[in-house]
Amino acid sequence: MRGRFITVEGGEGAGKSSNLDFIRQLLEASGKQVLFTREPGGTELGEAIRELLLGHKHTGMADDSELLLMFAARAEHLHRKIKPALIEGTWVLCDRFTDATYAYQGAGRGIELSRIAQLEQWVQGDLRPDLTLLLDLPIEIGLERAGKRSAPDRFESEALHFFETVRSGYREIAKQQPQRVKVIDASVPLPDVQRQITAVIEQFLA
Repeated sequence: MRGRFITVEGGEGAGKSSNLDFIRQLLEASGKQVLFTREPGGTELGEAIRELLLGHKHTGMADDSELLLMFAARAEHLHRKIKPALIEGTWVLCDRFTDATYAYQGAGRGIELSRIAQLEQWVQGDLRPDLTLLLDLPIEIGLERAGKRSAPDRFESEALHFFETVRSGYREIAKQQPQRVKVIDASVPLPDVQRQITAVIEQFLA
């Protein structure tokens, strides 16, 4: 039986790192074999591209270059890791996927969504996540949390307006695809966030 593909999305400081391991534990407790991975990254080539995208060496990178690098990393990720795992029956839990591209490069950078959709179809075919958890919170709270975590990467150094459009992009995806994308209020304390996550995962498993 094919494995299921679960992704976790959210802006800066949304708490993805705090909750991904929690989600993996929920799935493993239900008897699922789980592969955890991330985007951009997940493979040797993907991680090298991640350094190009997140580092400050290429600040000012053309928006199209950024978009194409994202999908180059994704193509390798799908070929070497995600598709083989799903075929074997392993459940894949991924920190960000193509929704992030629509939010960051689409809404954030202003690239036409139809162009992203063309790349999505080319690289992924019909493969889409079975479930996406969107950790959503006000931008100011997220950036305050992210600022306490580490030095900002190239994306985290963007202006406030960029993050506002990214959040709007994510929320529009959730509005358009409510069966797949489940919004989690990430502004509340962690135990409350994880209670919401547990409810979503339990319903999905059922």
